Amino acid sequence: MSRPRVLQAGPAMRALEAALAAQFDCHSLAKQSDPKRFLAEQGSTFEALVTSGKSGADGALMDALPALKAITHFGVGYDTVDVTAAAQRGIPVSNTPDVLNDCVADVAMGLLIDAARGLSASDRFVRRGNWLKGPFPLATRVSGKKLGIAGLGRIGQAIAKRAQGFDMAIRYHSRRPVAGISFQHEPSLAALADWCDFLVVIVSGGAATKHLVSADVIRALGPKGYLINVSRGSVVDEAALVDALVNKRIAGAGLDVFEDEPNVPQALMGLDNVVLLPHLASGTHETRQAMADLVMANLHSIFDTGKLLTPVPAPA
Repeated sequence: MSRPRVLQAGPAMRALEAALAAQFDCHSLAKQSDPKRFLAEQGSTFEALVTSGKSGADGALMDALPALKAITHFGVGYDTVDVTAAAQRGIPVSNTPDVLNDCVADVAMGLLIDAARGLSASDRFVRRGNWLKGPFPLATRVSGKKLGIAGLGRIGQAIAKRAQGFDMAIRYHSRRPVAGISFQHEPSLAALADWCDFLVVIVSGGAATKHLVSADVIRALGPKGYLINVSRGSVVDEAALVDALVNKRIAGAGLDVFEDEPNVPQALMGLDNVVLLPHLASGTHETRQAMADLVMANLHSIFDTGKLLTPVPAPA
């Protein structure tokens, strides 16, 4: 019996590529010398598409794959997949939720502590030999402070759980209150920013949340407030954030994501009040393997049962 044909939209981790090659008739679009010609000649033979945040999947690609039964996305955020186009074509889409919650939450708290206590900045201070000239400036305490969370989904709740260990007061913003949650819901993100010492952003990306953290929200955070972003760069008005950091209208920031990755605003490079990470929140061996395993499980499920294990919600 022939193996199902799977198209890999772009590069993937080595273990996932090996599993795809071993268990399916898998071909990488990125490795084709002429991708358009390849799709024209063989696109109709593929039944599943494996993609990621970097590669995505738009309507044109789906049109080139008329036999497509499913799109399996490597990552919890799927804003680079046109889910509306997929729904119109009757193509279900899956992502990889839950398996990366802890690692992303760990990084969020790490960024928060680093931004407040100046860990990365103090490391540079020591390496430059500045300690020989005098002490490192005093920093900001974390324990007992007020934490605002923009987006209290699975990862947001994991962040809140960690913050409780630091005796932090917690409130959150979301489109509607989350059932079963005792933390105070704040309908206004600007009001939440005005209340909190640290604002952690962990909402989904996409058009609906573009620049949700606006200049007004950043202004409300104020000169003693910190912004931590582990969601998507598009969620924050990056120009307004850069301006606030340069002019010290907020105390600092911890950023794992940016609007035009891997291009980070040059103005941030020399600032000690911002911690810059290369979108690594889920980047551990354990989590990435679990994500790859879930992609494979979704593929087997769609071919064996006609259903995905972790389908994303249909667009409203």
